[in-house]
Parts: sequence; C-alpha cells; structure tokens
Amino acid sequence: MKILHDTILKDGLALSDSILKVDSFVNHQIDPKLMNLVGKEFVKRFEGKKIDKVLTIEASGIAPAMITALELGVPMVFAKKHKPITMDDFYSTTVYSFTKETNYNLTVSKEFINEGENILLIDDFLSAGNAILGLRDIVNQGGATVVGVGIVIEKGFKEGRENLLKEGFHLESLAIVEKMEKGKITLNKLK
Repeated sequence: MKILHDTILKDGLALSDSILKVDSFVNHQIDPKLMNLVGKEFVKRFEGKKIDKVLTIEASGIAPAMITALELGVPMVFAKKHKPITMDDFYSTTVYSFTKETNYNLTVSKEFINEGENILLIDDFLSAGNAILGLRDIVNQGGATVVGVGIVIEKGFKEGRENLLKEGFHLESLAIVEKMEKGKITLNKLK
C-alpha cells in the first residue's frame, strides 16, 4: 500500500531498532483519509470471506477496525484493557504488550461474540503476535471463528508473522518494516 509506505517513511520515527513511533498518523493523532484507505484495502484483501464482525483491541486498533467494519457493513467490537464495572458476563484473556513491557487483561462482553460467527481481527501493529493470539482466545471462548488477521504495520524482523502463520491464520499486513535503526526505517518492497 504505497500511501501507507510513503507516510511511514515521511512521518514515522525509528526510536530504536525495535520501536517505531507513528503517533502523528496511526496511534495518537489519526489521519482519517489514510485510515479510510487502510479499511478499504483490508476489505479487498479479505474479499470472498464471510465476515460477521471485526474485532480489535483498544485504543490504536479502533480506527482501522472501524473503517474496515464500515466498509464491510458489519459491527466492530473492541476488547477492553480495563474491565468496566458495567460488564458482568465476559470473555477474558491475558496478553503481553511488547511496547508497554507488561501483561494486561483483555475483556469482551459475551453478548458481542456469538457462536458460529466469522470474525476478522484487525490491529495497528504486529510484533510477536501476542495480541492476535489473545483475541483468538476470546473468539474461541465465544465459539466463533477467526477468518483472517489484518495488520496495518508489521515488524517483519520480529517473530509475529511466523507465529501466526504456524497457527494457520490468513495474515495480511499492509506495510512490513524489514529493519529499523535509530532514525532510519527500511520497508519491504511493495507487491
């Protein structure tokens, strides 16, 4: 996805060999035109799949997941990192965050994941794949099926792709970072 590649190279910042800052267009300030194109691209990449819902994690996954769901004409659900007191019947799992270097619980109300549903997972980043595996755990608890995983930016030098492909996921990443050095980002070649 050329516009995403161009934006990462122009506005992304490699803080180290493993931390990519994309606060100005993905996960703090959001570029709505870019997210619109991201959502449309995910719909193209998963064309032909029966999708009943899109599931992501708060907060940075919400923008690309919302546009994808809008384009598909299906609901979007996000897993909460802090269970509200209003949620009393829920699915839950624990995942490790590479960026925050801590474990956190994900919860989704049981009313939003139903047996037999086909669910597309969308997230902003793929590193080790822990967040996606956590979302799959929640989907499985609800008796639903993961039909695909859409990632805005994949850290191709990490084990996430290998871990998810080993689990049999249909994985689509819109941009893959091959290498980062402080101040320099190398992306994969466009298809």
